[in-house]
Amino acid sequence: SRWDVLKYYWLARIFGLTFSLKLLEQGEADAHSQYAEFCDVIPEAERIAREEDEHEHRLLGIIEEERLAYVGSVVLGLNDALVELTGVLAGLTFALQDTGLIALSGLITGVAASLSMSASEYLSQKTEGAGEGALKSSLYTGTAYIITVGLLILPYFLTPFYYLNLGITVVTAVVIIAAFNYYISVAKGYSFRARFLEMAGISLGVAALTFVIGYLIRITMGIEI
Repeated sequence: SRWDVLKYYWLARIFGLTFSLKLLEQGEADAHSQYAEFCDVIPEAERIAREEDEHEHRLLGIIEEERLAYVGSVVLGLNDALVELTGVLAGLTFALQDTGLIALSGLITGVAASLSMSASEYLSQKTEGAGEGALKSSLYTGTAYIITVGLLILPYFLTPFYYLNLGITVVTAVVIIAAFNYYISVAKGYSFRARFLEMAGISLGVAALTFVIGYLIRITMGIEI
């Protein structure tokens, strides 16, 4: 199938060879069921199927990709941006109730935090003796952070309805969490459901708590903008 060839080629180019191969491997359920049908007739089919599966896992295990080697740094930047910015935007939305101010405040906070996280990751990796890898770790962390910040703040630049924008931001955060955890679950073989629920629970929990704090601050201090 020319479509399948193009699909997996571009998946490998964009998301890495490991991800595309493991995704391709997941589609081999039909092949395994066909082997099972032959086992009663040809006993050797079971051994062949088992050896094929073992060989696939060995070959996948020896592939080394930079993007997977630094996945911890990506998780650090992504998760911190989701938790911090979702919470900040939720608090600012109720406290300020002005899309321009919310977007500006969120953007300044996000850029400053991304630089801070990147620098902290660099110093942390240097302390642990990472050497040249420290700079790459910091770049992966900072890049993941700033991209997430941009996606979360974008709705506030598009419409004047701040509560609608907050809703879109929360949905965007959930989509980012789902997409990232799907990638990790395929590439690393982790449980998608467990990691997704944990990450989404933390991010949305912090957002809800900060929204309440913003409400209390606005009521207590009586600030109107």
